Amino acid sequence: MQFEGIFTPIVTPYYNDFSLNGNALAETVEHLIAAGVHGIVVAGSTGEYYAQDPEERLEMMTRCAGLIKGRVPIVMGTGAIRTEDSIMYAKAAKKAGANALLVATPPYAYPTGREIALHALAVDRAANLPVMLYNYPGRMSVDMDEDCLDRLGRSPNFCGIKESSGNINRLHLLAREYPHIALSCGMDDQALEFFAWGARSWVCAGSNFAPEAHIALYKACVVEGDFTKGRAIMSAMLPLMRTLEQGGKFVQCIKYGLTLRGIDAGPPRKPLQPLNKDDKRELAEVIRIMNTTISCIIGAKV
Repeated sequence: MQFEGIFTPIVTPYYNDFSLNGNALAETVEHLIAAGVHGIVVAGSTGEYYAQDPEERLEMMTRCAGLIKGRVPIVMGTGAIRTEDSIMYAKAAKKAGANALLVATPPYAYPTGREIALHALAVDRAANLPVMLYNYPGRMSVDMDEDCLDRLGRSPNFCGIKESSGNINRLHLLAREYPHIALSCGMDDQALEFFAWGARSWVCAGSNFAPEAHIALYKACVVEGDFTKGRAIMSAMLPLMRTLEQGGKFVQCIKYGLTLRGIDAGPPRKPLQPLNKDDKRELAEVIRIMNTTISCIIGAKV
């Protein structure tokens, strides 16, 4: 599988009692596909998989597959501490119709590179689907190091990596030493650098509510090869990225951003709390300025 374009890690909309808002989920899927995203990721961190029980995660897999109906590729997350649980989610994802899996480092356990590789290979054997690896040491505390990546070369299914370390040297390492594993941007404020180093996809939570802006950057850099335009678009997006990352309110901002588009994504699950009025006002203003600026750059409404 070729990971190409904007892949949106879809939110899980909730009612105020934290039950799934199926109507809002369907609206979100239609909004993303109509906007032109190239793929949807289910059970990523933005989807709050960590706050769901297994039955809820499995329901999201089947619901999203039924809503997407093959119109764009669907990548399903297998994140779990226990390898046995990741295997269970991988098998369920395949049954639901996933085109690929997202395989992350098991959190909290502090596995070595060899242990991460053995975990990923076990998931691969269980489902035999294309895999996008997910390296996010900020949440998982360890990197998918060279020992891990070398061992994963045993299977051609490991064909992409969402790199979220924020370490520019990791970007250089992956681009130069592991060209067979396609780079996917997982650190939003480095998207321009990822595209310059050959990445052709971006897994970006902000595309839940601002798919047009994210697609514009992808098109400028990857499709048109116009990095002058890309730098201008990236400059316009950086204030949003700073707002999303500050204060540990990432999921809350993504959900409220979608609500500003007319889709009620509801609250985040506890222990996270919704944005306050000041945060909401700041986010709305940052989005407004970004959209106005990018519209001027590309000559189209964003």
